[in-house]
Formats: sequence, C-alpha cells, structure tokens
Amino acid sequence: MTNTNHSLPKGTSDEHYTPKELFITLGVKFDLDVAAPVGGSGIAPNWFDKNTDGLSQKWYGNIWMNPPYSNPTPWVQKFLDHGFGIALLPITRGKWWDGLWEKADAIVPLSYNYKFDRPDGLPSKPIVFRTALYAFGEENAKALYKIGTKVR
Repeated sequence: MTNTNHSLPKGTSDEHYTPKELFITLGVKFDLDVAAPVGGSGIAPNWFDKNTDGLSQKWYGNIWMNPPYSNPTPWVQKFLDHGFGIALLPITRGKWWDGLWEKADAIVPLSYNYKFDRPDGLPSKPIVFRTALYAFGEENAKALYKIGTKVR
C-alpha cells in the first residue's frame, strides 16, 4: 500500500512487497490479497489495493495480508474478525499485537535479515524490525510449520 502517512521519514513508504519465494515455500492457495500493490501481486486471483481500499471491502475465503505498517491496527482487527488466512506483520508491543498472539493458530518469526521486494525491482536492504507470519485456520497453520516452529 502506498504511504499516505506524512509522518514517515522522507524516502520511506508502505510499499514493500512480500518476496514470491515465501509463497512458494508456504504452498497455500489464497483467494484474496487484501492489501495488494496496485494491479495485484499475483499471490491471489482477487485483490484489493489502495485504489479499492481493502479495509472498506468485504473479505472472503483464505486471505493473504501484508498491510501498511504505518497503521496496522484496523487491518489486524479486520483480520482477527475474518479468522482465516495468513498475515505478515511486525512483532511489536502494540496493543493490536496482543490479539494476534492470543488467537492465532500459528505464529512463525521470520529471520532478522528478512528482505522485502521493492516496487522498483531493485534489491532491498534488510528491514530494521522483526516480522512474523500469523496464521488462522488449520491448513494455514500447517503451512507455517513448513518454515518454522510455532512460537508461544
């Protein structure tokens, strides 16, 4: 999603894409990418991008969510309410994180040097904070076990 929050440092944005290799490893079929780049990501046959505002749309099926990290709270709440999918989000002390910790069927942290894809296709630097995958649903939890151990 594009940065609309002008409080982020100059030259940064919420436009960070999940590497395709992660989806190959997971082997999960997603029905909907709720926070896709404009034009979709190829992760799911259906998507919402910043132009269609995934937060205001009805979510359905098994979803993938890598939302804008500048304001994850409403995204996480809708993800918790939906209850079926996988999300990629930071590990944080934010209140929204408590709901994920309490309710997720599986949580797997990614490596400290995890790199997102950049919109311009150039190599990215490792991110400066820890992220994890959060799964709801048995199929999604099993997929996370392929790449790590449930952390509780």
